Amino acid sequence: MCNKNFLASEYAPSAPEKAAFHVIPAPLEQSVSYGGGTAGGPAAILEASQQLENWDGVSAPCEGGVYTAPPVDCSTSEIALAGIEKAVGHALACGALPVLLGGEHTATLGALRALARDAQTRGETFGVVQFDAHADLRPSYEGNPLSHASVMYRATADLGLPLVQFAMRDYSREEAEIRRQFHVTAYDAATLYAAGLPEEPLPPDFPRRLYITFDVDGLDASLMPATGTPSPGGLFWHDALRLIERCCKGRRVVGLDVVELAPMPGLRHADFTAAKLTHALMGFAQRANDVAAL
Repeated sequence: MCNKNFLASEYAPSAPEKAAFHVIPAPLEQSVSYGGGTAGGPAAILEASQQLENWDGVSAPCEGGVYTAPPVDCSTSEIALAGIEKAVGHALACGALPVLLGGEHTATLGALRALARDAQTRGETFGVVQFDAHADLRPSYEGNPLSHASVMYRATADLGLPLVQFAMRDYSREEAEIRRQFHVTAYDAATLYAAGLPEEPLPPDFPRRLYITFDVDGLDASLMPATGTPSPGGLFWHDALRLIERCCKGRRVVGLDVVELAPMPGLRHADFTAAKLTHALMGFAQRANDVAAL
């Protein structure tokens, strides 16, 4: 496991109570299907982050300090989710934004549990913005309700979180019905290709507080082959960033993740893309939250 801190090439690691961001590596790989390798995703992102510039083109989001937590124990899904929930809770207690690095997409559930508990305590709500090739709305997959293919079902059915999805192009008939049941707003890849990017992608009644989860297979397979189920027809770089920016406009980001990177030996561009995506998300979050605080 890589022991480097996120963007340590540019910034000395911050103490947790002084950091604007808590980066939480969660090398979870318990329910992957087709291709494996997600256990190596967080370390590859941390390693590739050493090659990033601190300036993302608009701001230097990590100037406020970054703390990289120890990797979460992912020996079982249950242990991993409990560890992620604890680490995200620590970030919130420190006043920091949690940045989860997966690992398979199931890891997101641990972060959402912590944030849902915190939101309930505060009398607040938040919604989930998902970038993904897959809907992940199966009640269970291969008999496992904690499958990576079930994480958004757990978010909507169990936690009651509103959901908007982008770039899907592989999902089941059952998931299409579950979308209708839970009033999920969806911009599938084919819709985005035919109609272009929506100017205001989130419904008017969507919560002002957002959690952004980005499964790297939401990107086109030519840009991101290093994932368990690479799929053609996904988002390209600038369209993905434009959608994120539009989602964040006028809102506050309460947490984010980048998941499902499965590093391939010698394929550095995919690791770097995931690290740059993480940094870009941190930048959008930092700027949105700065405006929201005014």
